[in-house]
Amino acid sequence: MKAILFDKQAKPLQLVERDVPMPEPKRGELRVRVRASSINAADWRSMRMGIIPRSRIFGADVCGAVDAVGPGVEGWQEGDEAVGDLSNYGFGGFAEFACASAEAFVRKPAGLDPLLASAVPLAGVTALQALRAAGDISAGQTVLVVGASGGVGTFAVQLARHMGANVTAVTSGANAKAIADLGANRVIDYTKEDYASVAGRFDRILAVHGNASIGTYARLLKKGGTCAVVGGSLRQVFAALILGPLWSLGRTKHRAIAARSNAKDLAYLLELVARETIAPSIERVYRFAEIPLAMDYAQKGHARGKLVIDYEEE
Repeated sequence: MKAILFDKQAKPLQLVERDVPMPEPKRGELRVRVRASSINAADWRSMRMGIIPRSRIFGADVCGAVDAVGPGVEGWQEGDEAVGDLSNYGFGGFAEFACASAEAFVRKPAGLDPLLASAVPLAGVTALQALRAAGDISAGQTVLVVGASGGVGTFAVQLARHMGANVTAVTSGANAKAIADLGANRVIDYTKEDYASVAGRFDRILAVHGNASIGTYARLLKKGGTCAVVGGSLRQVFAALILGPLWSLGRTKHRAIAARSNAKDLAYLLELVARETIAPSIERVYRFAEIPLAMDYAQKGHARGKLVIDYEEE
């Protein structure tokens, strides 16, 4: 089968297309013929940090048809349409076939476009879990999403609005209209306005990108408010991990979030997409052979929403 492999010596992108043996499903696993996948920060950040999957195949998000069922798996059969997040199961999605624990997969809602489905798993679940970690959101609460134009951010804006929140989104001016179209009540162009000095305070802050200090977020929070850091610079993430518990002894709470694969959460999000309650924001669709180019573009940090891979568009 064809796969996009990490090869440190392959210049300049370190990703190359190769023929590799077909994976065989072990006990408790499914093998899926991949129809579509998408790029996540977890892919290119892991590659940049030298955290390479054992198979040397990245790719967390997959959508496709079950091709083989391993021993001990119940409830699945060949031909079932599945969507999976392989980020906690060794990755492997950038290949014609992918094997992982059956726990990584849920059924694709009937009629849902595979390209849309493939954009949901890791980014959508991360946004959902980060919003939950920030605390229950009720109608009328104010939520600030910093880094609203990426994969996680575009889901966060829509999910917070779905929960009834009044959403302020921080992004660049080039993405302002697109984020407003997703439902943000207010969009702040960080290239023209310092969001750290905006009037008003927030019940919840979701920091997806950026490099702000905990002190900055604390000033923007209402008493009892919570900031969930799910991305951004290493400085921002480490500060939330190390200093967050200390700051949380005061009037505001600060948490660093590491999302994990969760089939129940994924199924919930796919149903929202199928009902058109939310929609993945897709900037561009690439062909399978263009995965190295898609990864290179993604790690430059300017992608709006998701970059999706169409395996049939060759």
